[in-house]
Amino acid sequence: METPRSSFSSIGSYFRALAQTHSRLARRAFSVSTSNDEMTRVRAKSGSTMRRTLTWYDLVGFGIGGMVGAGVFVTTGRASRLHAGPAIVISYAIAGLCALLSAFCYTEFAVAMPVAGGAFSYLRVTFGELAAFLTGANLVMEYVMSNAAVARGFTAYFGSAIGVSTSKWRLTVQGLPKGFNEIDLVAVAVVLLVTFIICYSTRESSVVNMILTLLHILFIAFVIIMGFWRGDIKNFTQPANPEHPSGFFPNGVSGVFNGASMVYLSYIGYDAVSTMAEEVRNPVKDIPIGVSGSVIIVTILYCLMAASMSMLLPYDMIDAEAPFSAAFRGKSDGWKWVSNVIGVGASFGILTSLLVAMLGQARYMCVIGRSSVVPAWFARVHPKTSTPVNASAFLGIFTAAIALFTDLNVLLNLVSIGTLFVFYMVANAVIYRRYVNVGTTNPRPTLSFLFLFSITSIIFTLIWQFAPPCKSKIFIIVACAVVAMAVVQVFHCVVPQANKPEFWGVPLMPWIPCTSIFLNIFLLGSLDGPSYVRFVFFSALAVLVYVLYSVHASFDAEEDGSFGQKNGEILMESAESEDPSVKV
Repeated sequence: METPRSSFSSIGSYFRALAQTHSRLARRAFSVSTSNDEMTRVRAKSGSTMRRTLTWYDLVGFGIGGMVGAGVFVTTGRASRLHAGPAIVISYAIAGLCALLSAFCYTEFAVAMPVAGGAFSYLRVTFGELAAFLTGANLVMEYVMSNAAVARGFTAYFGSAIGVSTSKWRLTVQGLPKGFNEIDLVAVAVVLLVTFIICYSTRESSVVNMILTLLHILFIAFVIIMGFWRGDIKNFTQPANPEHPSGFFPNGVSGVFNGASMVYLSYIGYDAVSTMAEEVRNPVKDIPIGVSGSVIIVTILYCLMAASMSMLLPYDMIDAEAPFSAAFRGKSDGWKWVSNVIGVGASFGILTSLLVAMLGQARYMCVIGRSSVVPAWFARVHPKTSTPVNASAFLGIFTAAIALFTDLNVLLNLVSIGTLFVFYMVANAVIYRRYVNVGTTNPRPTLSFLFLFSITSIIFTLIWQFAPPCKSKIFIIVACAVVAMAVVQVFHCVVPQANKPEFWGVPLMPWIPCTSIFLNIFLLGSLDGPSYVRFVFFSALAVLVYVLYSVHASFDAEEDGSFGQKNGEILMESAESEDPSVKV
C-alpha cells in the first residue's frame, strides 16, 4: 500500500520526485547498510524467514552441482588444443587455486553476514547502494540468460545421448529472424520443472541436487577410468604431427596461463552457494567447509578429467568442441557406446548446474527486493515453503520465455563477464571492510591502494595480451609484478586493519584478496569484445532503472523508517523472534 509521501502515489508525485533526482542520488547512491541491518531490519521485510535446514554437505553438493556442468566437457578440449596441450592439467590446477582464493573472500562475508543476498549484500555494506544494484542487476541478468542457454543445451545433449536429432525436438517457425525461430518446448518444460522444485522446498531441492550430482560424479568417474584405461602415457609428450610443438608444455608457460583463463569459467557457480547462507544451520562451520570443500573437490575432478583426456589422444588431435565424446565416437573397436554415456553424464551436469543457478538467482532477487530498489513483492518468503516463491516464479517464467525461442550458445554464455566482475568487486570489498571502519576510519588510503593495485594489474594484463613477444615485454611484465607486490607490502605495513573478523577471515590479508583481484582482472582481459558490449549495455540499462525508479523507492523507504531508527526496534525484535536459531 502506497503512503501519502510515496514518489509513486500519483503522476504528479513521480514528476516531483524526478525533479529531486540529483539530491536523492547524492543521499542514497553511496549510502551503506550494516551487517546488523541486513540480518534484522532488511531481512524482516520478507515476512516469514527462510528455514535453516542446510548443512555443510548440502553446500558441498550445491557447489559441485553448480560448477560441474556441461562446460567442462567442451572447454577442456578448446584450452588443450589451442593453448596448454597436455599441461591442461596444470591449467586446471591454477584455475582451481584462483577459484579458491575468490571463494575465501565470499566465505568471510557469508560467515559474518549469513543472508541470502550474496555479493549484492556484501557490496551494499561496503561500497553502497548503487554499486550493489549494478552488480546485482548484472548478476541476475547473467543468471537468466545463462540458464536459458543451459536449458536449450540440455535438449541438444540429451537428444544426442539417446540418438535423437535436435531438429526433432524443436519447431521451426517461418517468419521469425534466424536465431529466434526455433521453438524449444523441452527447454521450457525443464525450466518450469526446476522452478517448481525450488519453489516447493530448499530441503527437497538439496535432495534432488544431491541425487543428480552423485549420478553426474559417477559418469565423470567413468570418463576418468576409461581415459586412463584406454589412453597412452606417451600422448603427454608426443603430438600426432611431428611438425607441431612437442613436450608436456608445447606452448610454454603462456599457453598454460591462457588455458587457465579459459577453463576458469568452468568453476563459475560456487558463488551461488553464498546466497544460501541464510538457510544454513551453523554458518560458522558449514559455510567455510561447503564453499572451499566444493572448489577443492571440483579441482581434483577437473584435473583427473584433463589428464584422462590427454592420455586418450595427442593434444593436436583433440576435438575442440566435444573432446571426450569425439574420442570414442569414431572408434570401430566396440567403444562407440562410450560417447552416448558421456552425453547422458553431460545432461545430468546441465540439470544440476541449472538447479543451483536458479536457486541462486531467486535469492539474489529476493534480497534486492528487501533493499527496496525493486518492488518489495520480490522479497516475500512463503510461510509454508520458507522459500522466496515470488522471485523464484517470476525469474523461472522469464527464463522459460527466453529459452523458448532464443538460440543462445551454452559456451558463449559461460563467458560471464558480469560474474567475473563481481568476483573482482567482492575481493576489493573484503579489503575495504577489513581496513575501513565507516564513520571513524579515513577511507582514502585504502581506496588509493585498491585503485593503484587495479591499475597496475590492468597494465600487466594489457601488456600480456597485446604486446608482441620480445625482451622488453618480459622486462615490463616483471616490473609491473614487482610494483604490484611492493604496493601491497607498503599498504600492509603502513595501514592498520580496522576490523578483525570474529569467526572466520581470509588468511594472509591483504595478499590473498589482492591475488584474487589480479587474477580476475587477468581473466577479464582474456574475454572477447561482445562480452564487454553486453556488460556495458546491461550496466547502462541498470543505471537507467536505478535513476528512474530505484533511487526514489529507496528514498521513500528511508523516509518512512525502513532504513532508519523509526521502526528499527520493532523490526529487529520481529526478526530475532522469528529466527532464534541464528548462530552468528
